[in-house]
Order: sequence, then C-alpha cells, then structure tokens
Amino acid sequence: MTKIRGIFAATMSVLNSDLSLNIEKTIKHAEKLIDQGCHGTAIFGSTGQAQLISISEKIRLLNNLSESKYRDKHIIGTGLNSILETINFMNVAMSLNFTKFLIMPPAYYKYRDLEVIEFYSKIVEAVPNCKIILYNFEKLCGYKFSLECVETLVKRFPNQIVGIKDSSYNLFEKLKIDNFSIFPGSELKLLKGLKLGCSGIITATCNVTAELSRKVYDDFFSGDKQSHNQKLCDVREAFDKYNLISSLHTFYSKNNDVYKNILPPLRLLNLNEEIDLLNNLKGLNFKLNSEMAA
Repeated sequence: MTKIRGIFAATMSVLNSDLSLNIEKTIKHAEKLIDQGCHGTAIFGSTGQAQLISISEKIRLLNNLSESKYRDKHIIGTGLNSILETINFMNVAMSLNFTKFLIMPPAYYKYRDLEVIEFYSKIVEAVPNCKIILYNFEKLCGYKFSLECVETLVKRFPNQIVGIKDSSYNLFEKLKIDNFSIFPGSELKLLKGLKLGCSGIITATCNVTAELSRKVYDDFFSGDKQSHNQKLCDVREAFDKYNLISSLHTFYSKNNDVYKNILPPLRLLNLNEEIDLLNNLKGLNFKLNSEMAA
C-alpha cells in the first residue's frame, strides 16, 4: 500500500446565488489548487461546508469529479452524522473508483473510544475496500481521539485505517505507527510535523497557501534553506483570527462575487473584520494568485 503524503487543501465549495452547489466551479476550484502546488484536495471537508450540503448534490459532484483530470488526487469527505448515509455515500464513491475518505465521528452525541471504534468498525465491515483518514477535530464533533483509540483501529484494520488528520493537535507529535499517514490541520504545524515524520498537511488555508506550503514541503525534502515558512505561518495566523470558512470566502470574494455565496448559519466577515484581514495580508505582501481569482 502506498502511503498518502503531501500538501492537501480542504477545498472550498462554490455555491450559486440560490445556495445550490455549483458543481463545475467547485471542481475547477479544486483542480486549480492542485495546479498551484497541492498534491491533492479533500473534497467535502468541513471547509467545504459538507455538513450543510445535500447528499444528492454531493453525489452529482462525485459523478462529475470522476471525469476530472486529477480524479486520483482527491480524498472524499463524508460530512454525515448517519452511519447508514455515510456507508451509502461511500458505496456510491467506490462505484466511481474513489477509495480514499476523510471521516469524522458524528457530532452532537457524547461518546468515548469504545463507541468510536465500533463506529469505524461498522463502516469498514460495510465498505471493506475503502481507505479511511480519521478526522480528529474535537471543536467540531465534541470527541478527541486518543492514542489508544487510533492504535486499536489501525491494529484491527491495517488496510483500511490508513491515516489521520489531526486538527486537535494532541496526536501528531506522539503517534508512531508504521505505514500510517499523519496530517496536522494547520500550516503552523507543517515544518515541525515533517521533522517528526508526519506526511504533510490537510488544511483549509491551503486554498490560499498552496504554493507557499508546497515550497516549504519541497525545501524540507531537498534539504534547501527554509525561506518561505515564516510567511506561510504569518498568513495562516492572519486567517486564524476568524472563522476560516468566513475569512476564505470573504478573501476570495474580493476577486469573484460567486464566493460571497455561503450557507447559513455561516456568514462572510463583517466590514471591520474584512478590513482587518485584508490589511494584515497586505502587510505580509500576500495576495491571491491571479489564476485563482478568475
């Protein structure tokens, strides 16, 4: 099994004015991020507003994404609380030859490691040929993976549980599992993670930092001087002041109005927040690549 490595953007979803998913523009957005330097994208992660988008729209996008020139470079997020809907959605994706999935435990309910192991076990038993990247983000789902839980899942399902996106940051410095991909969820952790043996990153702000992140990644493996990491971290910190979905859509909307469309209860930044973000980025001499603004 080839270990998953690299810079992955938790790619944005592009919406029409009626808040329906614009499938063509969402796919083009993801493809441009790969052109900018990402090794791939995570479609329908939390940044893609996955929990707010209908299953029917997700399936229609998968059908179109299966014809993408980068079809093999996409990880599919499920973004569903229902285990049966998750399994059904994965089966549709598998029928289109998508095998890599980013799956977070369900939100709202309280549970512990034992229940999480049972949740993923049921998924693997139903979709045995899948490759799952666990999604560790206590802020969104209310549960934080333990080392023991991850180790148990990998031991039980070594061919299916192949990695983790660590956005709670309690694991990436401690997990040591052979042939297992570990992705911190922030550019702030990229260089440190690589030094610890992590596989790269999966992050929201790679929607704007794809080129910078790739340079840091490539310079690490080539042994070149790290001349871009500080700017990369500064840009991430500028966006971190606000909800990342709100700040990314606001930033993109300065060049393309379609990014003003965002699903409630999410919103764009207010005027003061927008001015602060743009001034901070201007001070860093950072702007959106012209190709991404189109």
